[in-house]
Amino acid sequence: MFRTLWTLTRGYRLCPWRSPYLLWRIETYAGLHTERIGFREFWSFAWRERRDLLRYLRWTHRMRTRQLLGSKNALHGD
Repeated sequence: MFRTLWTLTRGYRLCPWRSPYLLWRIETYAGLHTERIGFREFWSFAWRERRDLLRYLRWTHRMRTRQLLGSKNALHGD
């Protein structure tokens, strides 16, 4: 889970509300306009949607784990 979060905040870890990628994701998910998202709006969104965001992080972790296990099985002929 933390790997995904680390990757998503690349270059903006100390100020994720300025990340063009995260702003785009918030815009497409919630319909907020990127130019209106600042510190307060970002953290308000993150708090309000925390359950869905955590579910997304868990899902990406499961998908990554399956991908890694699949590639290991392919290498070993299983």
